[in-house]
Amino acid sequence: MARGSTTKAVDRRSISLLSGAHLVVDVSQGAVPALLPFLIAQRGYSYTAAGALVLASTLSSSVIQPLFGLSSDRRSLPWLMPAGVVLAGLGIALAGVVTSYALTFLAITLSGIGVAAFHPEGSRFANYVSGERRASGMSMFAVGGNVGVALGPVLFTPVVLLLGLRGTLVFALPAALMALLLVAELPRLRGFRPDRAQRVADAEAPAAWAPFARLGGVIAFRTFVYFGLVTFVPLYFVDELGASPALANTALALMLFGGAAGTLVGGRLADRVGTRPVLIGSMALVGPLVLAFWASGPLLASGLVFLVGAATIASFSITVVMGQQYLPGRIGLASGVTLGLAIGLGGIGAPLFGVVADAFGLSTTMLVIACLPLPGALLALSLPRAPEARRGRAQ
Repeated sequence: MARGSTTKAVDRRSISLLSGAHLVVDVSQGAVPALLPFLIAQRGYSYTAAGALVLASTLSSSVIQPLFGLSSDRRSLPWLMPAGVVLAGLGIALAGVVTSYALTFLAITLSGIGVAAFHPEGSRFANYVSGERRASGMSMFAVGGNVGVALGPVLFTPVVLLLGLRGTLVFALPAALMALLLVAELPRLRGFRPDRAQRVADAEAPAAWAPFARLGGVIAFRTFVYFGLVTFVPLYFVDELGASPALANTALALMLFGGAAGTLVGGRLADRVGTRPVLIGSMALVGPLVLAFWASGPLLASGLVFLVGAATIASFSITVVMGQQYLPGRIGLASGVTLGLAIGLGGIGAPLFGVVADAFGLSTTMLVIACLPLPGALLALSLPRAPEARRGRAQ
């Protein structure tokens, strides 16, 4: 019997490694927006060209994730984890070295493909090593990505200021080291895979496609809110609250780290009271918190933005677990959709919010963002409870 199929506790060694790899991968993803001002200033790229680089990163890292998930469902591919880490780091490292726009576009796309390759298998093994505490284990895995995205600009900017664009080569080193650690640990990680009888039982379990589709809708609403906040919170602080750019960036960092804290708390809470109540509760909290933020001055808003981030991202790992429960025989596909496709599609909201901001102002944009969690919470109410999801029942 595989260890992962019998243990009740999260294997700390394995989940720490997987979370660390998740951090390294998502540092590369978080570094892309920080790269744009340097490319515009030093290579004369237009805003449209810069935006296309972000689109390349988003599409390659999220939309194709289900394809990697489908492949790993047919045959477990744990080597995708170290390969994904290497590609993510190598792509962002090369983006500052190559000189033509076409090669820069290809380098960022390569990095995104690495991100896409890592996530389905990474979340699959996070599921395996978490035993019966899947929400807690998945929250530890997810928080690595949350912190990685937040650290991307923090680490990237001083390196490039000090070394120039060629300083992006530095990012290849941690990726290579983490990949070597994963390769060394792969034999142990494989020991957590369910035995053949359990894998056959999972593969034959009925899939709850209707609840899974509604869950994707919840994730999309949450991601509309998330991308809207990430894009416009700094601008709101400067243009509406009269804060300095430094305070605005500090507020954004507080929101992102609040999301990391919320991920950990949400996972532990879900193991105690269930995934569905935590998902509904977190979605219900986001709207009022954004409204409180909108009605506050700079000082109070700086504190509230931490809570906004915590409530928005508290359900991040929970929706991954729920997706895996709805599709027990297709964990890779479930992970690819909940971690990639639904989030990527939700990212479409950012330019739409930009249209609202241009037409009606940032204050109105924040009010629109505050309203969006409500339909997400109502959709979450329609989801079956976790035990029903595991039996594949749909409502």
